[in-house]
Amino acid sequence: RMIGANVEFYLNSIFGRWGSDPSVFPPEVVSEYLRWFRDPATIHATCEDYRAGASIDLEHDAADLQTKLKQPLLVLWGERGFVGKSYDPLQVWRERAVDVRGHALNCGHFLPEERPEETYAALRDFFRS
Repeated sequence: RMIGANVEFYLNSIFGRWGSDPSVFPPEVVSEYLRWFRDPATIHATCEDYRAGASIDLEHDAADLQTKLKQPLLVLWGERGFVGKSYDPLQVWRERAVDVRGHALNCGHFLPEERPEETYAALRDFFRS
């Protein structure tokens, strides 16, 4: 209800608070975010994702904590976002996977919007290797 009451306020507040510069979001990108977040199903799915991260995901993680992922794993994060300021993502994922690659991008939370070329290059190189 809080998100749906004022979707534009909600999105504009997270665009700036999550380590990102709000000016990197072109009007057409903001319009697309607004379009999707005006759909109650999108809000519901977003809230379910956060709810799972604080509940059932923890149980699932605990159940197979000793099993390392064997497939290659690409980890990208924004160095100015919460993850970049709070964790060493490569170290965290190396505890869970055998083949971990990646790096921080000079941005906040929204990598594709803030650093589209670098995000694309990292994905392209990873899937070519």
